[in-house]
Amino acid sequence: MIPLTEAPPAPFPLRPSFPPSLLAGSREGLAEVSAALADAVDTLRASRRPAGPVPAGNPRDVLAAAARTLGPARLPTEGLGAEAALRLLATVLAEHGIDLAHPRAAAHLQPPPLAVAVAADTLASAANASLDTYDSGPSALAVERWLIGVLTRLAGLGERADGVLTPGGSLSNLLGLLLARDAAALRLGVDVREDGVAALPGPVVLCSELAHFSVQRACAALGLGERAVHPVPTDGRRRMRPAALAAALDGLGPGRTPLAVVATAGTTDFGSVDPLPELAEIAAGHGVWMHVDAAYGFGALFSERLACRLAGLELADSVTLDLHKIGWQPAATSALLVSDTTAFTALDREVAYLNPADDCDAGYDGLLGRSLQTTRRPDAVKAAATLLAYGRSGMGRMVDVCHGLARHAERRILAEPGLDLVSPAELTTVVFRYRGADPDPGAADRLNGDLRRRLLETGSALIGRTEVRTNGPGSPARVCLKFTLLNPTATTDDIDGLVDLVLDAGRTCERLLEESAA
Repeated sequence: MIPLTEAPPAPFPLRPSFPPSLLAGSREGLAEVSAALADAVDTLRASRRPAGPVPAGNPRDVLAAAARTLGPARLPTEGLGAEAALRLLATVLAEHGIDLAHPRAAAHLQPPPLAVAVAADTLASAANASLDTYDSGPSALAVERWLIGVLTRLAGLGERADGVLTPGGSLSNLLGLLLARDAAALRLGVDVREDGVAALPGPVVLCSELAHFSVQRACAALGLGERAVHPVPTDGRRRMRPAALAAALDGLGPGRTPLAVVATAGTTDFGSVDPLPELAEIAAGHGVWMHVDAAYGFGALFSERLACRLAGLELADSVTLDLHKIGWQPAATSALLVSDTTAFTALDREVAYLNPADDCDAGYDGLLGRSLQTTRRPDAVKAAATLLAYGRSGMGRMVDVCHGLARHAERRILAEPGLDLVSPAELTTVVFRYRGADPDPGAADRLNGDLRRRLLETGSALIGRTEVRTNGPGSPARVCLKFTLLNPTATTDDIDGLVDLVLDAGRTCERLLEESAA
């Protein structure tokens, strides 16, 4: 007993003062959620939504307007009530946010989510299950295991394959490289989990020079350092060169430890897919783990026409995929797949209050040993609902429509004298450059940057920007524009209108530059 040093507080009332509808998981609460969502949707419909995909104005003014609508950043003593709070936030989101369903929203790998996925995600949030233990959500465990089974079969990874959902592709890459690191260390008799990476001699991770920056971040987070990343040159189609990879591996001295080859199936800007069969053969010949970052490209497997581009994916040791890219899921819905479930042994952890051994032996186990997270929301529910609703053929048709829109954009760009095509449509992105009258490449860089910002500030279109060495390796990187087309309800007329807006904005920016120089 802990001695009391002061009088005990007055007892709380035993009778609850809150209605059952307070909690979303109750019958009354679910009715409240339904009514509240209906009211919020009515508010969204009635709001003064921007005419384009983004609110017009410069960022400072747009953010200030949203802040004014929200009011002072102080916790109110008395709340507004659920209906008023939801109406307020619905207004902020509608009037000061982006509209990804708008046909001129084409900047990032950020699709408009499917209605069925959003509805399913609401159900998952109401239940508030977690994936770490059986007693935190058995149905959620079953749904994730079902989804992982579907995805590993789609990837062709075999009967021993397994996987786990993560909060995004960067975290999936981190987890994949963690497993690769520990597997390499185990072969050397090093226990990285206990002794750290200092005992691992000269770690090296090889990837395409166009690989996602999360590879460098992962190596930094894993204690390997970004200098452990060895970029491998790409060919004219922006794919890793197998001969260059082989030479890099052969050239490693005895004091170096190759941990992984990271291939890319769908580079962010170009959608290019590395030659997976050749890279897998080289990696296997050197006894090195092959991780495939298919965060963007995995969705091509839904399409019978495009699935062949990912040939060799089944040879990977681990695969990253993002269904919040080509999959039309609310962010984030990523997964890491592995070819052999024993790869997750590195993450095993027994915690007395979560997964004691006798509970696990009796079947009361969860997925704590699959992830770096403990509490983990059931993101599989929305993805499972989508795949059950549309099947492979329905998903494939969406992929094919978006690919067709990208091909149309490519043809239109090629037909315009004022535009230069930089990279054709491999998946759903097209990279190009506004030419401009000034032949100076630096002036064209500034013009392309101004052009995109003008579209943003007017709210008329949302397009991407990147930098590309347009004249080959070693040449200066040039500012380019990018369409990322992930709206399966858009049309070729919408794409033509988007190109027209780019041309109009370019001409306007050129005129303004001339006037300012006069």
